[in-house]
This record gives sequence, C-alpha cells and structure tokens, in this order.
Amino acid sequence: MTNDSQDLILYKLRNGRACMSLPRLAHILILTIAATAFSAAPLRAAEPTPGSAPAGKIDFAKQIRPMLETSCAQCHLNGKRKGGLRLDSRELLLKGGDSGAAVAVHEPDKSLIIERVTSKDPDEVMPKKGPKLTVEQVAILRAWVNQGLPWEGGAIATSRPTYVAPIAPRRPTLPAAPAGSDLHNPIDLFLHQSQPKIVKTLVDDRVYVRRVYLDANGLLPTAEQVEAFVADAHPDKREQLVERLLADNRQYAENWLSFWNDALRNDYQGTGYIDGGRKQITAFLYRALSTNMPYDQFVRDLVNPVPGAEGFTNGIVWRGAVSASQRKEIQAAQSISQVFLGVNMKCNSCHDSFISDWKLSDAYGMAGVYADRPLEMFRCEKATGKIAPVQFLYPELGTIDGTAPRAQRIQRLAALMTSNANGRFSRTMINRIWARFLGHGLVEPVDEMDREPWNADLLDWLASDLADNGYDLKKTIALILTSRAYQMPSAGLRERGEEYAFEGPVVRRLSAEQFCDAVWQLTDGWPAKASTDAYPAAPSSAGPPSKARWIWKDAKAATATEGLTIYLRKTFELPAVPASAHLVATCDNRFTLFVNGKQAAAGALWSEPQSVDIKPFLVHGANVFAVVATNDIPETPNPAGFWLSAMIRQSPGSKPMEIASGTDWKWSLATADGWYRADFAAQGWQSAADLGDASIAPWNLSSVLAQQTAAPSAATPGAHVRAVWVNRDALMTALGRPNREQVSTSRTTYATMLQALELTNGPELSQLLQRGAKYWMQRRPGDGKLIDALFRESLGRAPTADERSMSEQIVGSPLRQEGVEDLLWSILMLPEFQLIH
Repeated sequence: MTNDSQDLILYKLRNGRACMSLPRLAHILILTIAATAFSAAPLRAAEPTPGSAPAGKIDFAKQIRPMLETSCAQCHLNGKRKGGLRLDSRELLLKGGDSGAAVAVHEPDKSLIIERVTSKDPDEVMPKKGPKLTVEQVAILRAWVNQGLPWEGGAIATSRPTYVAPIAPRRPTLPAAPAGSDLHNPIDLFLHQSQPKIVKTLVDDRVYVRRVYLDANGLLPTAEQVEAFVADAHPDKREQLVERLLADNRQYAENWLSFWNDALRNDYQGTGYIDGGRKQITAFLYRALSTNMPYDQFVRDLVNPVPGAEGFTNGIVWRGAVSASQRKEIQAAQSISQVFLGVNMKCNSCHDSFISDWKLSDAYGMAGVYADRPLEMFRCEKATGKIAPVQFLYPELGTIDGTAPRAQRIQRLAALMTSNANGRFSRTMINRIWARFLGHGLVEPVDEMDREPWNADLLDWLASDLADNGYDLKKTIALILTSRAYQMPSAGLRERGEEYAFEGPVVRRLSAEQFCDAVWQLTDGWPAKASTDAYPAAPSSAGPPSKARWIWKDAKAATATEGLTIYLRKTFELPAVPASAHLVATCDNRFTLFVNGKQAAAGALWSEPQSVDIKPFLVHGANVFAVVATNDIPETPNPAGFWLSAMIRQSPGSKPMEIASGTDWKWSLATADGWYRADFAAQGWQSAADLGDASIAPWNLSSVLAQQTAAPSAATPGAHVRAVWVNRDALMTALGRPNREQVSTSRTTYATMLQALELTNGPELSQLLQRGAKYWMQRRPGDGKLIDALFRESLGRAPTADERSMSEQIVGSPLRQEGVEDLLWSILMLPEFQLIH
C-alpha cells in the first residue's frame, strides 16, 4: 500500500464524518468483497506463508529437485549465479552468495532462502521469474532445511531450456483460416492455431457496446447510443462502431492521456512542479494523441525532446540527500528502458542486478547519453573510479559515440530506439496495448519483456504489423477491438505460470478516471475547469478567415512536388499579451507547430484542420510561429502545402489582428539551434511561395472549414472537462490514480479498504450523489420511468423485476430526493457498474 493510501485511511478513520447511512456501510462492504471476487482474487498471486511442516522425511529427488529446477533454474542453476548464489550442489548452496549464507542448517527461521520465498516485498521475493512458491512448497522447503538439507543424487544437471527474448523483429506466416470458418482477423487465426476451440462464443450487443466505448474513448455509452447500436441490423456494425469511436480524436486522446501521464511521470502538480524543476508535457501529449502521431515519431520526440516534450527525460530534481542512482541522467535511462523497451533498470542502477543479466555499466552507459560529462559509476553509493562507456542497451543494433556532442548522442539514441531493426520496441508497445484491452499481457509482467510470451507468434506478428503500417496505433487498436478474441465473454485470470491459456478478456475494473467520468456523466457533475493550462479550448466559430494563403517552397506545389520536410517561420510583434488568440492550421501531409518554442499544434491529415487556443504561448513583444512541415510519399511527386490563420484580439470585443500564412513567411530545408525562437537570425532562409487562397484545388479548404463551423459535435474541445484534466482528489487516489513521482505502466485492479472507506465516507462522492439526485429530480422523466432511465444510462439495460421492486422502495412514492440519491449510490456500487465485463 502506498503512503498516500495509508494517510487517507488514517484520515478517514480518525476524522471522517458519516456521509452514508449504516445500511450503506454494510452494503458497500459486501459489494467490496463481491468486486474483489470478480477482479482481485483472479489477479493476485497467493502470498506464501510458512504453513505446517509435512510429516516424514523430505524426498530430495521428488520434492526439492523439481522445485529448484522449475523456480530457480533461470538464475541459479547450470552455472548461473545471480547475486553470487548457485544451487547446483549442496556445497554451493551452503556457500551462499553476495548477501551471505543462504541457509542456516536446521534453522529455517534464520535462513535467507526461506525469508526470500516468503517475502511480501516485490523487490525481495523469490523467484523473480515465474509463479511464486505455494504454501505447500514453502512448508516442504522449511522442513528440508530443518532436516539438514538431505541431498541425494549429486549435483543438479538440468537441461531445462532458458528462454532468450529476441531483439530482431520476426513476422510469422499468417495461419490459414480453417475450412468452413468465418475467421479472418489475424489475431483470431493465431489463437485458433494454438487453441482450436477458442473464439467461438461472442458477447451480446449490450455487453460489447459498453466494453468498446469504455476501451476506445473511456466514457459510458448513453442509453440512446446503446439502443441505436442494438437496433442496428448491419452485419459489420461492430467494425463500423470501432471506426467511429477511434475517429473521435478528442475522446481517443483523453482516454490515452491518463496512460501516458502515468508512464511518463507527467502531472499538473507535485514534486518539482512548484519550483520549476519539472516541466509538464501535457500539451505535447495531447497533440500527439489527438493527431495520432506515428508511435515511432512520438518516441523519438520524447527521447530526443522537441520543444514541449523535455519534461520526460529531464526527470525530477530531488532535494536533499538522495542516492547516486537518482541523478537525472539515471532517471532518464531507467524511464526510457522501462516504458519503451520493457526493461527494469532500477536494480542495476545501484549494482549488477541479482535478478536479471543487466549490469551496473548498462544503466550508466545509457545515462551517459544524456550526461554533460563522463559519469563515474557508483556501486551501492560507493565510487568505483570507473567510467562506463556510453552505449545503447542492445549494442548489436548500433553504437553511440561517447565523444560526440550531447545533442548528437541523444539523436543517435532516439534513432536506435525506434529503428525497424529493434523488434523489442514494437513488441513492448503491442504488449501494453494487449494488456490494456484484454487484461493480461502476451508477456507478464508487462515491464519484463525478457520473459517468454504465451503466444510468441501472435506477439511477433502484431509487432511487425505495427512497424509495417507506419506505427499507426489506431490501426492496431482497431484490429484488437474487432477481433473475436476481444468479443468473447470475459474470464477470470488464474495464476498458471507458464501454463497460462487465453480464455477471453479478463474482467477489469474501471480506472479512477473512467469511474469519475461515469459518475459525472450520470450526475451532471463535470468539473468547471481544468487543472492545467494545456487543456484545449473550444474551436472558434468566427468563420473562415480571408487573408491566409496556401504556401510551400515552390509555386507549383499545389500540383505536384517532391516528398520532403521543410521548416517555416513567421515573426510578429504584439503590444501586449492578448486577451484571446485562436489559431487554425493544416498541412498536406503533416505538420508540427511551435509558438515561441512550445509545441502548440500538430496535424496529420489536411482535411482535419487543427483548431487551438494559442493565448498561453504568446508574449508581449517579439513572437514566432515555427513549423515543421512534411510532404510524404517521397517516391512520387504529389501536392504539398501549408495553411494557417491566427486571430488575435488585444482586448475583448476589439477588432482581431490576423497572422496568416503568406509570402512573408520564410522557409529552409535545414535548421540550426534555436530556429524556433523569435530572436533567431534566419539568414539564408527564403520567402515562401504563394499557392493560392483557401478555396484552391486540390484542397478546397473553405468548404472544409465551413462544414467544421456549421456542425460542431458534442465532443468538440471544451464540451466537458474530464477527469484526466484535473488534479486527483481523495476519490481518485483511492481508486488507484498514482502520484506520478515514478513510472507507472499499470495500475492495481483489486479492491482495497481505502476504496471502501472513500466510497462510503468520502465527501467527493457524497456531494456528487446529492447533486445527481437533484439533477434527476429536475429531469423527472416520470416517477415510473426514472428508475428505468437510471438503469439504462448507467448499465445500458432495463432493471429486472426484482431490481425494479427494490428500487421503488428506495426512491419512495412520491419520489424523495434522498431516495434517488440512495438509488444512485446503490447502482454505482454494483460490480456490474464498476467492472468492464
């Protein structure tokens, strides 16, 4: 349990007021147990305890040797000596390892080996790889130590194969569809190949529509959306639904923003933000997600940070006495390796790892890429006097010149990380996506990609396909969400070690953000404002501007030009920080816009102009728009152009000043340090060529802009402030939203006592329920219809006869506001509401 959780529990127990009645308290405790039965028990490995000693003499050959071969071979047998410990013979076991004697003969309570296999500390417990020992196995091990370690048969010589995770990509042959089968999704074909009886039964429409809405954009479907989907008779309606949901760039971005905030340690408050030691990367993340930036480019822009993305690799400036392994360069090495390669470098940042093959020099070698000077290695806080050579974790993919300037080293690291030759890069992201939607990774844990996947062909094919499709994550997500595997009934996950077999998506709990969004959706309790200035403002409705021109480097680009990247700049003066400023921009094919060095917008489709609030980026005096504009398809000449209009008002109601793309913009094929700053001397940059106004072919942008203005959707920026945009409160903390002081690539899913206390005695939820009851009393769909409407909006179905009868007693006749509040609370506590089935 985190310190945050402990503090909140103590606060609730000492100072909490009774926001809920005693019957509610009993109800929530029962439901917590029920929810745990659905989500926690299947997901948590048993914690071994000593147990009672088995009767009789321990048989080494039948009871101990198989245990050592199964649980210890990867680290301590066949000459392997993680932590200096070998278990090949009795003599080597008694010799111990780097931590001292492993066994105190006849004294199991004093034996380190017993302490490690029963530890509840995830950094200490053994074995690290594979399933933990059961209670019965621990009892046998204790009895063996107590009996003096009888060891018959000599040294262990096992031929058990050790899995070596590949680095190079591999594209397995796609299995043929079985005769007479309608299987066609590659995921289903690979699963059928290994498990022929799988992917048979599918969930009904009501289950699927709720599942896919929550997974694709993180929100509950409305009652109208559920009923429309159920009534739809098209045979491909599920594929059409997935396509529509993923096309909603706003909701897609907000749904994934929480994941990347966790993984990249990005937040709106906390350690380092107060004194400027950390920088938000929220604007960069939102733009990258909302434009579906190719994943390899996304990672390159984080590893070799573009303006606005520096906060990830900069890390935290810790105050006070901290270990050498907490320096910012080491943080960068740890974070990059864990998030993008599934490699945990925390142990070997202090010493050679006891649980993997990674060395201290590997961590310092990666850290050296970001260092301003050679880094001396510290082993367990002691200086070694040695300098680790600068290197990538997988030197077989390429070297990094440690003598090169820092900027070149970082650029080289970004290239090696995202190289198509680096199969680990794409495998790691595929594994994270699979775990997010199916509840259990193809490799588990998801941050230990050196482990053997339960279906290597499926993992490798999806990883190769991701690279082949240009690292388009939406395409991979669509493939998963439309597979029969994803549409199967949900299953509980049992600890099976290497015997794991796919049985369907694992039941998952709503995330903290999903739960809050769902409650706000039901109670009309959306926050009034976001906690970050990076929140995207609503698009302007002022209509298409008149001065902006399509521009490029050559005047014939609207017809055809070569594929390349150009850099564009426009400087302008402002007499003061404006009252408002809004910008619309687009490019054929794609662009990234920086305003005064900070990323403000990005687009990958010219027919979807990006509309953003740029006021937070503007300053009094000199300002600059700097654009990276790319025309793809380098082999074939094709149209290219960039278009921008910014409307700036110095005071409310004043006449807007327009900054528009035109021939006063400058372009270059190369950049230099600081090219995106207003004071940069653009010597040698040339004037942009005028291609025509917004209406010219092939774009006819005037028509596109008019359609955007005339038909705003309910999902346009500014419609609702979702949970991802606000600082966490006690409710979100209890539901598992981390503090983001360290990388977090997955959240715990089991119910806790802190959650039970917060859901019964938390003022946040209590106030929402009161607001929600008032909201529903005002809507008054009719006393007889209110119950029906509440069930349909929250669960996507009508109440059963028993539920209706109980609900009528709760709400009262005539309707009581307190009764509606109680009914709302009762529905929210149902496992059916809190779980994704």
